[in-house]
Amino acid sequence: MKILLLGANGQLGRSFVEDGSLAARGDLVVATRDGSLWNGSRGEVADLSAPGLASLLDRVRPDVIVNAAAYTAVDRAEQEEALATRINGDAVGELGTWAAAHDALVMHYSTDYVFDGMATAPYPVDAAIGPLGAYGRSKLVGEEALRASGADHLILRTAWVYAPHGHNFLRTMLRLGAEREELRVVADQHGAPTSTALIVRASLAALDRWMAEPAARAQLQGTHHLVASGHTSWHGFATAIFAEAHAHGLLARVPRVLPIATADYPTPARRPAWSVLDNSEFQQRFGVSLPDWQDGLREIMQRPIG
Repeated sequence: MKILLLGANGQLGRSFVEDGSLAARGDLVVATRDGSLWNGSRGEVADLSAPGLASLLDRVRPDVIVNAAAYTAVDRAEQEEALATRINGDAVGELGTWAAAHDALVMHYSTDYVFDGMATAPYPVDAAIGPLGAYGRSKLVGEEALRASGADHLILRTAWVYAPHGHNFLRTMLRLGAEREELRVVADQHGAPTSTALIVRASLAALDRWMAEPAARAQLQGTHHLVASGHTSWHGFATAIFAEAHAHGLLARVPRVLPIATADYPTPARRPAWSVLDNSEFQQRFGVSLPDWQDGLREIMQRPIG
């Protein structure tokens, strides 16, 4: 089996590479925007902002395409919606078109931002969508294009993603916590912090089930919610990060964390106030346990961060 991993330098893509389990499942080809990887090695060039994906796919001829590439600058997307839509939307459709013609599977990652955040209970997969901004709209275009392509696909929506590397809330809090005695963090947005380690494990379990049970693919195909269980606020997440960091000797002291409202921290893009996704369908369909977000945080804090 030949596997093409797009976005190998991103939080999730790098986690796939470092984990090594995806490579153990077949002939893995990794690709980044310019072909260079964070560790100095080289891969294929896959610039989703420009046409030409078909030529890469024709050369590699993957059986499975894992699309971890994305435009993720939520605020900047308000001024660059066309670029965000090209990367998160149109390019995904191109992957689907090629995969449909070559009997390949596309495993693609989407986001909680396709919802409006007005719910008070976890969003089921079939809940009404309503993105609030350009980023969410661009990701929705990708979902719809992949479904319309006719390709075999697994669309995995996730949320509040973090890793021990890259740009994310965890690393930002650790940096600020070492510099400041007091921080103000939004307390009226809610979600399930989800580590890339969990996403990798669950994605591989889904892929294994897909490959092992061809007769079940019609039931497995579609959109699923891959997030940690439970939920908290950004303020709650920050508080937990500092407690774990102090316990592991990563911070000499625990800073004060003051709760603030979204209105006190204005941003160009509106964020959904409720980003809690119902992951029960994923757990049942793929036979995978998705532990509480606090378990994932404790796991990541035991790894080198940087």
